Amino acid sequence: MVSLVRAPVLLIALAASAQSGPNARDGGGRMAFTLKSPSFSENGNIPAKYTCEGQDTSPPLSWSGVPAGTKSLALIVDDPDAPDPRAPKMTWVHWVLYNLPPSSNGLPESVSKSALPQGTLEGTNDWKRTGYGGPCPPIGRHRYFFKLYGLDTALPNLGNPTKKQLEDAMKGHILAQTELVGTYEKGKR
Repeated sequence: MVSLVRAPVLLIALAASAQSGPNARDGGGRMAFTLKSPSFSENGNIPAKYTCEGQDTSPPLSWSGVPAGTKSLALIVDDPDAPDPRAPKMTWVHWVLYNLPPSSNGLPESVSKSALPQGTLEGTNDWKRTGYGGPCPPIGRHRYFFKLYGLDTALPNLGNPTKKQLEDAMKGHILAQTELVGTYEKGKR
């Protein structure tokens, strides 16, 4: 039997558990905007196949709970720990995508430009090319932030924008943001 003193604590714990589960809801009862990968968990190790030590292909991603009023999505993947997580000096950009349709619910593994959802445009990563560039940290375990944005507009064709150029274009248009963080250290498969 649960005592009356413990009942509120138990109810709070159950509510918190419900908020973080696979059917998490925001404060208004709507599905929370979430980003996941079947290949790695939040703060988990990114498998080597998605890195420079493997096939260097993009991991599968899925999202849900795209906010009402979203006209497009943008995805930025970056590493704020470059070059050394003990003394980071820059954020290295791995992938830039924008104008993903709000009806899309993910990207398959090893997605090629021709397989991106119709209307999706690519930006330039820090290798000065479009497309995905996987983790390849020179030293230590780095964090990789997969950030998905719900925008209230479809952006004009920006050419192949850098992360900064895309972020500038998104200013004032972000309805919601979600992220998934993975980690990787060379030689630690």
